[in-house]
Amino acid sequence: MEVIGEASDGREAVRLARELRPDIVILDIAMPLLNGLDATSQIIHDNEEIGVIILSMHADESYIVRALDAGARGYLLKDNADDDIERAIRSVAIGRPYFTPSIAKALLEDYIRLMRERRVQDSYELLTDREREVLQLLAEGKSNKEAATILSVSPYTIETHRQNLMQKLGLHNTAEIVLYAVRKAIVTT
Repeated sequence: MEVIGEASDGREAVRLARELRPDIVILDIAMPLLNGLDATSQIIHDNEEIGVIILSMHADESYIVRALDAGARGYLLKDNADDDIERAIRSVAIGRPYFTPSIAKALLEDYIRLMRERRVQDSYELLTDREREVLQLLAEGKSNKEAATILSVSPYTIETHRQNLMQKLGLHNTAEIVLYAVRKAIVTT
């Protein structure tokens, strides 16, 4: 691993990501001039291949969902960052999401609690084999185009499977796909 740049604010982070084209960018959620979530959106908009990891002191699921919606592939709590940073970088570098273990555990517990409250049966069983493959690839951070290449189908076919699986699982966006996959241990953290 090599550090190729360092920014003092969100705007500089976006500029450096454009210039240096790193594999991984680590952003604080609270940055001056442009917060980490908005900087993530801009970085991913410019280059969806960059893996963004968010550092935060917030363990609240709403922050995690917002980070994933912005395109982040990792979310670390600052109090655990020293222990988790290397694992997070290595995981995100190979296209897998990474969450601080306490967050992954809380997400799983919350999911189980919701399932019990709603007395919902496991909707994963409703998915076809191909939809399960697409779910995993998307949760691993693959784009529709990358998933299409891996499965030897068109990006349009991937989008169709994506829409079908989201409808069956009651999901609304990529962030919810990733959270679902983490909760179901389809992808590891």
